Amino acid sequence: MKNKEARRSSSWADLPPELLGLVLLRLLSLLDRVQLRAVCRAWRSNARLQALPSPLPWLALLDGTFLSIPDGKIIRMPALPGDAFCCGSTDSWLFFVRRDGGCSMVNPFSKATLDLPKLSIKWFDAASPGFGSKFRKLVVPSPLESSPGSLVVAVSLDNYGTSIGMCRPSIATDFSVRKLVRANNLLSDIAFFNGKLYGIGADDPLSELSTFEINYGFDNKPKISVVKRITESPRLRLSLPHDIMSKSNVTGYVVKEYLVECSGRLLKVNRKVESHDDNDAEGIRTWAFEVFEADLSTKPGQWRCVSDLGDQALFVGKHCSKSVPAGEYTGIQEDCIYFMCDYRYLAVDPLHDSGVYNMRTGVITPLLSETAAVPQHRGGQGRPTWIFPADYAIQSTQLSC
Repeated sequence: MKNKEARRSSSWADLPPELLGLVLLRLLSLLDRVQLRAVCRAWRSNARLQALPSPLPWLALLDGTFLSIPDGKIIRMPALPGDAFCCGSTDSWLFFVRRDGGCSMVNPFSKATLDLPKLSIKWFDAASPGFGSKFRKLVVPSPLESSPGSLVVAVSLDNYGTSIGMCRPSIATDFSVRKLVRANNLLSDIAFFNGKLYGIGADDPLSELSTFEINYGFDNKPKISVVKRITESPRLRLSLPHDIMSKSNVTGYVVKEYLVECSGRLLKVNRKVESHDDNDAEGIRTWAFEVFEADLSTKPGQWRCVSDLGDQALFVGKHCSKSVPAGEYTGIQEDCIYFMCDYRYLAVDPLHDSGVYNMRTGVITPLLSETAAVPQHRGGQGRPTWIFPADYAIQSTQLSC
């Protein structure tokens, strides 16, 4: 009789913490983790005691929603800054620019906000709904959570060259902008490595790597004092596989480049995309990747071909690229490159050309475990971007599907 009463009085709240931990370990989706914690107070308390791997990153979409990986759920969070476009990200932070040039960093998970000075760069053209400049990327040398006064560097392109804006949020009243006006100074990507800023050329067959020396004047503003070219070209493999060339409308391929720090190495990731002779944008597909490491021990430096990433995985995109140790994340495959469709003319659907490229096998598998209906949104020249959530900061009331 007593045993029957004990069984009747037990509830899900009495689930042993060790069993709850096993359930949490099997949840790849951050949304699922948050919803599990919301079941009852006991689960919420016990879940906080569990040492869990970091959740998979999300994709921040153009309409202000988020795409959960790998389940493909569309997630809506409380309103983000109005009259602003999301132009990039770093870790858990999104970079917003308003039409008047006002800028801010927002962490949609913790709700922290970091105001930045206005950018003097012309972001909008009154004659068109798009940007006046093409925003490339925002980077920081150290995480904003631990270093809110860290240097912030933003890069944009226009018809006249590259603009590099820099500031330190804690003391800055404006961005210090360096304009690179020569054609060979157009930048495809930038990254911090060992505390220094590096960039690779846009539409540059030599893929030259440059370093930007940053100094601080009497006004304590960061300024680029010297630009140095430090590498020669890598040797690219220019042949297309027979099965791709056999397609009647494939004439070759274009290379999209990403620069990313990975486990103490500075890597350049070449993404090879089919080129069509009939402007068939819908048929564009990525078919391979090549990875090179910058060898800075020689003069000039050299690009060395990399055959594997070890226990690391790469997430690449025009607005954000990041390497992560696969073992510290739930469901991430090591020695793989995660990519999405970040072409400006197809950016409304980040899944159009997306996947996971295995460096060992050369095989591309789907990014999502099932299909997803991505909201169609056109506006500006922004592109989807990776964002890496910290689940401890999220409450279930912040999320909706």
